[in-house]
Amino acid sequence: MTKQIVASLTLACGLAIGQSAVAQRPDRTARPAGRDSAGAPSSPNAAAPAPANPPAVPERVTTHHAAAIGGQRIEYDATVGNIILKDAEGQPEAAIYYTAYTRRGLPGASRPVAFTYNGGPGSASIWLHMGAFGPKRVSIPDAEHAAPPPYPVVDNQYSPLDVTDLVFIDPVGTGFSRPLGKATGKDFWGVDEDVHSLSRFITRWLSENGRWNSPRYLMGESYGTTRSAALVNYMQQEANTDFNGVILISSVLDFGTIRFAPGNPMPYILYLPSYAAVAAYHKALPAQPTDLRAFLREVERFATTEYAQALLAGDRLDPAARASVLDRLHRYTGLSTEYLDRADLRVDNSQFEKELMRQHGIAIGRLDARYTGPTMAPLAERVSYDPQSADISSAYASAWNDYLHDELGFGRDKDYVVSGNVRPWDYTHTEPGRGAAAGGGGNWPSYTNVATDLAQALQYNTHLRVLLNSGLFDLATPYYASQFTMEHLGLPPELRGHVRIAEYDAGHMMYVNPQALAKLKQNIAQFIAETSGGSATPRVASEGRTPAGGAGPGGGR
Repeated sequence: MTKQIVASLTLACGLAIGQSAVAQRPDRTARPAGRDSAGAPSSPNAAAPAPANPPAVPERVTTHHAAAIGGQRIEYDATVGNIILKDAEGQPEAAIYYTAYTRRGLPGASRPVAFTYNGGPGSASIWLHMGAFGPKRVSIPDAEHAAPPPYPVVDNQYSPLDVTDLVFIDPVGTGFSRPLGKATGKDFWGVDEDVHSLSRFITRWLSENGRWNSPRYLMGESYGTTRSAALVNYMQQEANTDFNGVILISSVLDFGTIRFAPGNPMPYILYLPSYAAVAAYHKALPAQPTDLRAFLREVERFATTEYAQALLAGDRLDPAARASVLDRLHRYTGLSTEYLDRADLRVDNSQFEKELMRQHGIAIGRLDARYTGPTMAPLAERVSYDPQSADISSAYASAWNDYLHDELGFGRDKDYVVSGNVRPWDYTHTEPGRGAAAGGGGNWPSYTNVATDLAQALQYNTHLRVLLNSGLFDLATPYYASQFTMEHLGLPPELRGHVRIAEYDAGHMMYVNPQALAKLKQNIAQFIAETSGGSATPRVASEGRTPAGGAGPGGGR
């Protein structure tokens, strides 16, 4: 590999945001009273932002590289830098940092470009960067604790860099990105504030790099899917910037589907198929299914019929009907009927993670329930940490910082914030063209719901396509909740096929499973190839479904 620094503008007065890279996403410590948008624990050890903002420092470092990707040698430029956002008076208010990969030897003006980020909110982009899409990835075992360092970093043969250029974005409060001048975190930490700043970043990047006529994509994970739905709608309507496609990874658009709260039965209904998938994976069911996906379709039907009716009946539920539901829940979750009865038929995800393997002294993961770890409080009702986070976080953070410093030649004088304390986050949201918070009926409090934004975006730009990717063993953003949301976009019949769904035998970060990563790359490459002209309907390589539930081509692993 050849590495050559061709451009660098780094001023000595550039300072790093005052936070430590040990605060990571996903967090190691679960705090029920302080969770993020997808129910992830808020960071207990991320420091507050520094009170005094450093001056604006334009930075850009470009290096030349090559890697084996998609069965060929790909030469590319890697650029790490920032874009300085300015207020109406022309004063700097934020520095947003990014890492861009552009393939060499191809006309950039017409080559696709995908803007990529993670979620949290407060998560930097290293997870998708070093796990899924970057030209290099950290190679660690699947579904087990990675050994201590050194962590191997290898060419990522599954990177989509062979079909699209990539821009990894760290929103304000993550990575090196920070407020400037008189601005504070609250100017950027909210659904709409975040969308507005990233919209400005994207348009500036397109201008600075001469890419306004490139096919454009948004790729986000977890809260990053919330961001994508609101961002694509805002940019198409308010910034005259249409997109070719939106790629959603472990999606949450309607927070009412995952928020376990009194009086809200939807999460219990929509999580049940994920509980069944996880229990089957751990062989914890009274009778193991021979066909997992056929079994899950059966559970989905029960969840939306008999189980939903039982929850809606409340105290009016007939004892015989209750007994029938208890028996089915036991068969589908592996939890005892006594436990389910005491729980009044309602078990949230944290309780399930604790209870399923309690008798073995084992807790299961939230982000990926294939991961397990010792239970640290045997008599507690809920888990105290996420085994997947414990298993992979050190590998990702260590590999990223080493790669950033040595290979990309950037950031040794800075602290990279893996998980920023972007609190409080303002979850109120206004759709373009509306004067009130979306989903709330005027200004009444409500769950954040940007599914209506995605529906608007698909109707505003009838060439727009969406690819939803979900892991069957994800207990943070369950696959069936994401499908339910897509089935309730209210699209006209001719647009419903513009949304496709792919399922993977993995969890929230499905790319930690090499087989799932290969499928994800195949699906994304096919999606981009078929949408970069703006007309074709994408196909998916793993088992896929339209929002109406029709099976897509191909078979799951």
